[in-house]
Amino acid sequence: MKKFPWKWTLKDAVFTKDKGSVFSTFSCGGGSTMGYKLAGFDVIGCNEIDPKMMAAYRKNHNPKYSFLEPIQTFKLRNDLPDELYQLDILDGSPPCSSFSMAGNREKDWGKEKKFREGQAEQVLDDLFFDYIDLVEKLQPKVAVAENVKGLMMGEAKQYVRRIYAAFQKAGYELRVAPYLLDASKMGVPQKRERVFFIALRKDIAEPHMEWVDMFQRAPKLDLDFNGPAITFGEVRSEVGKDYSHTERGQLIKHRIASDKCMADINMRLHNKNSGFNSMIRYDHEVCRTITDGEKDFRDYDGMACSDHDYQVCGTYPLDYDFMTDSREGAKYMIGMSVPPVMVAQIATRIYEQWWS
Repeated sequence: MKKFPWKWTLKDAVFTKDKGSVFSTFSCGGGSTMGYKLAGFDVIGCNEIDPKMMAAYRKNHNPKYSFLEPIQTFKLRNDLPDELYQLDILDGSPPCSSFSMAGNREKDWGKEKKFREGQAEQVLDDLFFDYIDLVEKLQPKVAVAENVKGLMMGEAKQYVRRIYAAFQKAGYELRVAPYLLDASKMGVPQKRERVFFIALRKDIAEPHMEWVDMFQRAPKLDLDFNGPAITFGEVRSEVGKDYSHTERGQLIKHRIASDKCMADINMRLHNKNSGFNSMIRYDHEVCRTITDGEKDFRDYDGMACSDHDYQVCGTYPLDYDFMTDSREGAKYMIGMSVPPVMVAQIATRIYEQWWS
């Protein structure tokens, strides 16, 4: 497994841009973009619906092409530059809260709602198919789409079957199952499990097909990672943020070793079911999934996690400009993003095993 830095800066990074071209959809602040860049790919542009996310993306990445609009209208454009029809990889992370195990799941499926992703009314479970429509239009060599672990659980599996059919119709081959990957085994100081669909265009795939099982053939791609765990204590900042003036800042003083989140303390002290998304980070553990929600606290000093803590655990560069109006800053954007190092590992395997 290639070693990428979990602590790095944009100003000192060397992006070779010699491995192929990438365009990013649902680009957020550019988590996956930075991963492709670390792996040596040239990310030529992005599509994003959220103006604040796009502003941060443009500030940090200065893309050649950037389209601020819903993917539903972007996929219908007839004025796209020729470079987008010659891509090596079309990347996408369709918003996924309707499939998250922490959300309403089935209750939200098929409903048009104003989800937080983009602050626009959308049916989130349709966005994956809008992405595949764009794949069919642009015909990149490879399509890489990321989503939450919950997509592989319960009734959500019906969507996976539809996703397979849509990729086949678009002219792509997938492995028999999506890849469920854990970032903590890929050089990321965060336990973040995500599902990746990686599809190879059929005209490229067919000469290299192998039997996956007795029923199906697909291009071989080894995405087994077993890197050593990196604990929170190894990467956190020396000093956290002082939140002692807040209710949660006072609550953390009553933590015991078995508490995982603020809700555990609240239930024990006040019989109050509040604070499940406000995690307690322990030095001896790998940081559990960073979300876009409430502040997290450190067992080490009882202070709130610093932006540095979120950046290194999310493998975001330390000089990334989150911009003053980007909602909650580092935590929100990193909680919405795929860790760059996670994507860098996948992109490197694609290049090594399929390109070279």
